[in-house]
Amino acid sequence: MQSRLFDLSSTWHLPATTAQVWAIIADIDMSWPQWWPHCTFAAPLTRRETTSSSTEDILKATTAYLRFKAILGYSLTISIHPTDVVALRKIDFDAGGDLQGSGRVTLIPEEQGQATRMDIEWRVRPTQRWMNLLTPVAGPAFTAAHALLMRQGESGLISALAKADRNSPVDPSTPL
Repeated sequence: MQSRLFDLSSTWHLPATTAQVWAIIADIDMSWPQWWPHCTFAAPLTRRETTSSSTEDILKATTAYLRFKAILGYSLTISIHPTDVVALRKIDFDAGGDLQGSGRVTLIPEEQGQATRMDIEWRVRPTQRWMNLLTPVAGPAFTAAHALLMRQGESGLISALAKADRNSPVDPSTPL
């Protein structure tokens, strides 16, 4: 039985520059659980050796194992592995574990560069038998649970950006 392909997309509107957003989402320690509610590490990061110390190469050598707890009471463990990284613009991912497929995060400057739209796309298939059996009737509930989890991620990232902004040093040459 072929499992259903879920095309999931979200758009987050963030009150920060693309550089500020990038600094958090493209952290080489994949520290999303620090700011994303209901997201935890399921296992330590794995990282293969790289020939470069660039952030892009380090990200592409890293796999994070994340557990997301849905409001419906189930948890999904997903491996997230960046496959293509273009600084300040996009990250493509492979996903494995309870959901297999691919994803993309794209950053688009808004409001003369003072805000950022983050488009998130996932094309994934569930691998758990129970989820595949329930998808014909529960597919809309799974999609709604994903949407809520994404809204929580957006709120968490907005809070992390505000905290980072409060903690950034003041440039003395900038007029107040």
